[in-house]
Order: sequence, then C-alpha cells, then structure tokens
Amino acid sequence: MHESSRLRPALKRALALSAPLAPDKGPLCPLGAEAVDRVLGGGLARGACHELFARGEEGGASALGFGLMLAQCLTREGSQALLWLREEKVQRKAALSGPGLADLGFDPARLVLGVLPDAKALLRASVDALRCRGGLGLVLLEMSGHVPLLDLTASRRMALAAEASGVSLLLLRTGGATPAPSAARTRWAVGPAPSLRLEADAPGHPMLAVTLLRQRGGPADFDWTLEWDRDAGQFRPAALPGTRLPLSGGRPVPAAGADADGGECWRLAG
Repeated sequence: MHESSRLRPALKRALALSAPLAPDKGPLCPLGAEAVDRVLGGGLARGACHELFARGEEGGASALGFGLMLAQCLTREGSQALLWLREEKVQRKAALSGPGLADLGFDPARLVLGVLPDAKALLRASVDALRCRGGLGLVLLEMSGHVPLLDLTASRRMALAAEASGVSLLLLRTGGATPAPSAARTRWAVGPAPSLRLEADAPGHPMLAVTLLRQRGGPADFDWTLEWDRDAGQFRPAALPGTRLPLSGGRPVPAAGADADGGECWRLAG
C-alpha cells in the first residue's frame, strides 16, 4: 500500500481535532509592511504556491521562522490548521518546539505535523493534503537539499491543487537548496538580520533579511529588512538603529511535558 493511500484517513483524523474553517476575506493577504505589500500588489496570494529559500547555511532557522510567520498571516482570519510536512531525518536533527512556536505568536494547538520517510512520500502527501477541504488552511512543505523529484511538473501539480482548493502552500527549501524553474507564484530568499534591543536590554523582536527573487506577472528583485510583530501577527519595517522598542505583551506557552511540536503528529512508514 502506498503512502498516499494511507494519508487521507490519518489527515482527516488529525483535522477533525482542529477548529472549523473560517471563510477567507479575500484572495490577497497583506503582510503589514507597506513597501512589501505595494510590490505584491496588495499582499501575498492565498490558495497559491510560494517558495522560501534559506540564504546560506546560517539562513535555515530564519527561513523556517519566515515560513511560520507567513503562515500566520495567510490564516489570520480564521483558526484553520497548519499542516507541516517534513522528512524523518530532518525531524530527528531538529524537532519543532512548542514554546518556540508560541514565542512567534503561533498557537501550537493549530499545528498538524506529518513526518514522512523520504521526498517521494512528502510530495505525495502534499498533493493529497492540498486537495483536502475543511479545517486545513495551509500546507508548509519542508524539503532539504537538492530534490530531483521536485521538478516543474511536481510543482505545477501542487500549485494547481492549491488553486483548486484554496489551501495555501509554502514550499520551504533548506540545506543548500537552490532555485530551479517552478510554478510558484513568488520566490523568496531569507537570512538573519540583527535585532534591535528592547527596554532593559531584553532580546529584540525577530528580524529577517528577505529578498523577493521572483513574482509571477509582477516586479521582483527587492530587498527588505523586516521585523516580526508577534502581537499583531504581521511584519513591519525595521526601526532605525539605536531605537529602543517597548516589550511585547506576554503570550501563553505550552505546559511542561506537552508534545514537542505542540499539536497532532502522525508518521507514515516507508
């Protein structure tokens, strides 16, 4: 029995635990930073495929954070579940952290984590998931390194499924992955940027250096330094150097002993 034939029951059971789907308020999702939204024609398109590439080895964590931040923006108008698909070897090396997700403003209870054995299983699972309607709002497909199976045909299949269902797809590429022809609506490169100190020298808000590499039918090759406002669930332009920012409001984190990912997790054997 193939992995894809076992995915639907597992995914439906996981989504049954999530909150019901709230209707989208429009096809474009403003990200909060005016300069970015202006270049995007009003915001990031829902129900489309967007590629996120880590800039160098040091950009992996930043790319993961950017993906989660975009996921919050794209699903902020409802309480839809986020399905995160990743390979077993990646999960073993760097498991997701519930408190870390909460620190970015994301509710770990909305996360459904799918851990699969290889790239072939990941691609099959992503297409099946993107065809699901109901409580699923977004699929974050994480793939590391060079993946020959992820070609133009595979990306077009996923993009068409996302457009048909309205479920957004974030294709997160780490581990030295390089851009190749794809059906993605937008393509981004992400790396770290130094954060600004808060009052009492507390750690600053997350800061990212992002580049819009490609935008289908629109301008590209723009660089921004963006700060993430977890309380508002959106981006804002980086403040000027030397600025002291107020501390953010507190957010609850998962209780000690909770699952590392903070949500439902299922695995499919090879």
